[in-house]
Amino acid sequence: MDKIIIRGGKPLSGRIPISGAKNSALTLLPCALLTDEPLTLRNLPRLADVDSFGHLLNQLGVSTMIEGARPEDFGRVMTLRAGRVTSTVAPYDIVRKMRASILVLGPLLARAGEATVSLPGGCAIGNRPIDLHLKALEALGAEIEITAGYVTARAPKGGLPGGDFGFPVVSVGATENALMTAVLCKGTSTLRNAAREPEIVDLCNLLVAMGAKIEGIGGSTLVIHGKERLHGATYRVMADRIEAGSYACAAAITGSALDLIGAKLDEMEATVAALRQAGVHVEEIADGIAVRPNGKLQALTLSTAPFPGFATDMQAQFMAMLCLAEGASVLTETIFENRYMHVPELNRMGAHIEVKGRTAVVHGVERMVGAPVMATDLRASMSLIIAGLAAEGETEAGLSKRWFCSGHYPPPTPPFQGGEARCAA
Repeated sequence: MDKIIIRGGKPLSGRIPISGAKNSALTLLPCALLTDEPLTLRNLPRLADVDSFGHLLNQLGVSTMIEGARPEDFGRVMTLRAGRVTSTVAPYDIVRKMRASILVLGPLLARAGEATVSLPGGCAIGNRPIDLHLKALEALGAEIEITAGYVTARAPKGGLPGGDFGFPVVSVGATENALMTAVLCKGTSTLRNAAREPEIVDLCNLLVAMGAKIEGIGGSTLVIHGKERLHGATYRVMADRIEAGSYACAAAITGSALDLIGAKLDEMEATVAALRQAGVHVEEIADGIAVRPNGKLQALTLSTAPFPGFATDMQAQFMAMLCLAEGASVLTETIFENRYMHVPELNRMGAHIEVKGRTAVVHGVERMVGAPVMATDLRASMSLIIAGLAAEGETEAGLSKRWFCSGHYPPPTPPFQGGEARCAA
């Protein structure tokens, strides 16, 4: 078992470079399939999922070359080239390891006229179906068939005509797949009630850099004028707003001052608003965001929602932070039905959290104590680390090596000081 051992109870200090956004990187990588020219992505996070996605693209005929970080970046640089798509099949043995693999469906369909992709596996935080992905592609003219655990999508003779589709509920992944398909359709497509997350904006900006024509970027209605072909580009992946928010929670729970280099206030407004409501001082600085202590943490009432609402990916970290706040906080999870699996582990550390359905009531306590705990997913893992940094004594958190020890959170510069955390295999 891989684990992190945290000896907490100390204030933190330092300047932390925020790496490229995981949720953006995994969406930008399959854009390489949309052109036969090189696509260079800078500031890619050092993350096992990025490596896995690169391996999947290799199976489809995409060549990849990885370089070290440039001075202005905190991650790697990868150049991808799909001079010729050699396979249109994304097999189960790769797709089952990473749900984001479904994002090759649209680009393969748009470029090669067909795609066969394994249905993604289950998810620890709840049911995440792909029905909206398929309905959106059908609206753009695709013929969809599901057999033996695989989705096969085909374009009609003459190519995808494009079309209009309104998402009945907001879906980030389905919006991404539809966008990457529509840019190579024959006509104009309109996506209504589209996701508005900054990662969607990042995808649109890359597609525009590759020659796509998209109207309404940043809004809920996107109009995409299909092009016959796209060209290559060089593009920098946006900073990870969830990573920045996680470090902000770590600073808040320990009463510490941290500078988050590369983070942008306008990409994490809901997170910053909640931090300020809890009594944390957050301000923009020349190269990022500064987080400063401002007295005792205050209780909050929060409900997760699609962007621009409070992100579900920040719920666990805020819950950990609020364990030491004054009063009772109420958190409601509206996105996923099974995202409170970190609650029993936080309670093992002395927290007082009660869960009823989708609502959790966090009764603030005076202190938390280190304990052996087990994380179930990425965000739950970070919540336990945040709690461990403030807890008295030693916390041993069982984690997945895929995200932490692979270097998703890079060593801060200058050296991060305060609570000690180390990986152990």
